[in-house]
Amino acid sequence: MRILLLGSTGFLGGHTAEQLRALPGVRLLVGGRSAEADIRLDLTAGPGVLADALLAARPSVVVNCAGLVAGSAVHLTDVNARGPAALCEALGDAAPDARLVHLGSAAEYGPTAPGEPVTEATATRPLGPYGATKLAGTVAVRASGLDAVVLRVFNPVGPGAPSAGLPGRLAAELRRAAEEDDTVRVGDLSAHRDFVDARDVADAVVRAATAEGPLPPVLNIGSGVATSARDLAHGLVRAAGFRGRLEETGAGSARSTAVSWQCADITSAVRALDWRPRRALVDSLQDLWARPAPAGVPR
Repeated sequence: MRILLLGSTGFLGGHTAEQLRALPGVRLLVGGRSAEADIRLDLTAGPGVLADALLAARPSVVVNCAGLVAGSAVHLTDVNARGPAALCEALGDAAPDARLVHLGSAAEYGPTAPGEPVTEATATRPLGPYGATKLAGTVAVRASGLDAVVLRVFNPVGPGAPSAGLPGRLAAELRRAAEEDDTVRVGDLSAHRDFVDARDVADAVVRAATAEGPLPPVLNIGSGVATSARDLAHGLVRAAGFRGRLEETGAGSARSTAVSWQCADITSAVRALDWRPRRALVDSLQDLWARPAPAGVPR
């Protein structure tokens, strides 16, 4: 089996690459813009250029972990919306029988009812450019007619978590303050989120890539548990052995205020992929503290 992986230098892509390389009978090809990539490929190029790269790769599966979590609306659109659309068109021309596994985001859902786990049938109402562009990518994948599945990932955590998310950002702040037993100031931590270990996400990707037969078009990938950001923060403080103060200074981000509670219903993923998250949050936080993100690593 030839698997082409896009976004291998990111947080989720790196863990996915590690697991795919360990699979017997799999030839992993890394696609990207760097000279080290097996297949030179840029998602922001046109479908014709992408088709040429796919013809060279001859993949049986394409895994798209590439994406942006921050930046201008134009840049987010190029990578998160136009990129998947161009990839789907190119696959239709160059590798129509290949399976596509595409990583979506829980931000596509937007506000959800507190206490109610989100199913794949829940209405999508993204609040900002990131969620909107990720949803546009999902729509493109679903409309492509390809053998494709979108894994809608909730809040990834674990070793190498980047500072774009709360766990990685807080770990960096704790490291900065640890030498002086200083105070770490954060915004409001009352929002609840579904934190899932990046290695469990990678396991879901591997299962989706190697599953026999068609899969549902969208599958939620989360822990199935809502945890307050405050509990996560204090868990990371314990993992770090931090002796300073963690101080909530006021309002959190606009998204935390608007989306106060979010949790995945993972029933469909359990059924379709025979997958369940295996790592407890306490272990994810300990491993994050032991293995911080390299500088510049995106999601």
